[in-house]
Amino acid sequence: MKKALFSPILIAFLGLVMIIGIPNNWIINMIPKNRVAQAATELNPFMFQGKYIQDKMLEDPRYLPIYGSSELARLDRFHPNNYFQETGADFTPFLVGRGGMESLIHFLNFSEHAQQLKGKKLVFVLSPQWFQPDGTDETHFVPNYSSLQGYDLAFNKNINPDLKKKAMKRLLQFSPVQDDPILSTMYRAELTKDPWIKRESYLVRPIAFTYRELLEKKDLYYTLAGGFSSKRDISPSVKNKSWTELAEQADRYGEKRATNNAFYISNYQYDKIRKLLPSLKNSKTGASYGESPEYDDFELVLDLLKDSGAEPLFISVPVNGKWYDYTDFPQEGRTAYYDRIKKQIEANDFRIADFSNHEYDPYFMKDTIHIGWKGWVYVDKAIKDFYDGHENTSVALE
Repeated sequence: MKKALFSPILIAFLGLVMIIGIPNNWIINMIPKNRVAQAATELNPFMFQGKYIQDKMLEDPRYLPIYGSSELARLDRFHPNNYFQETGADFTPFLVGRGGMESLIHFLNFSEHAQQLKGKKLVFVLSPQWFQPDGTDETHFVPNYSSLQGYDLAFNKNINPDLKKKAMKRLLQFSPVQDDPILSTMYRAELTKDPWIKRESYLVRPIAFTYRELLEKKDLYYTLAGGFSSKRDISPSVKNKSWTELAEQADRYGEKRATNNAFYISNYQYDKIRKLLPSLKNSKTGASYGESPEYDDFELVLDLLKDSGAEPLFISVPVNGKWYDYTDFPQEGRTAYYDRIKKQIEANDFRIADFSNHEYDPYFMKDTIHIGWKGWVYVDKAIKDFYDGHENTSVALE
């Protein structure tokens, strides 16, 4: 009986040793050549939290990375992924983002790839909803946090030391870092002059290095296994259209899909919240996005992109004006965000496509918070102007 029990345990242990012992180069050689192309629209969390795929993407000039959150998964026919593929653009959008990925998560991701960002054009889609009065929380941070990126930050000598310390101080406020005794020790050692903490950090450093190596190998195995395809609305109807014609097409498309409400929300999304309407009316009285710890987190992103020599275009997405009026979210609480985020971006000499004056445009938003059919047309135009090197990124369709 003991032998029968011991044998599978021994086999499992030996199998684990073999998996860990396989050299990284062997695994890399087994990864299909088209894996990066497959990952461009997979929106795979393992890719966001990893390293290998994004490294390969950033070194390939064919890809234009687009960073954001849950709006990137709205893969309708006007989405940049479909539009630029169907119109034969010189680049392929590469999507990096899912729900809950806010500034601090993007900072960690950018810090992982800081040396590859010099001269790299990228698009960063901002969501007003990130800028809650209390900033990001555990609910949004924990599922999107990457241990590999957290450990790589500890060993990273290529970013500004003061910026690194600011980020570590902020990251120590969240449980994945707090509850990791090795990583939290290394972070605290960066922030203190206490000789005992620094000595402790020195002692755990070899363990941290070994663990980071295992996380890198895990990332390679996930890359080898591949991801999953996201459903994309493939439509050649966007070809050979002027921007005005495309916007008119988006209007007609939206009219057929947002017929059961006065908020221009898709029927599918509206049906999800219909029963909640009475409780949501006037539920945001006195609210504002004008003050939030998220602005400091976003400044970390701006500082890193600036130090790295990246060339970003920021997309300022509006809220759904009709819906926000229904919840009594004050106009001044929205305008405070639009104005502040624009000043913050321009103060760093970065470009912004500001669509804040489209709050009440029918079908600009798909639901209460996500950009929709017509909104994507405007974003596509801004991205194309930016990629083509136009000095000013137009937010109009003319």
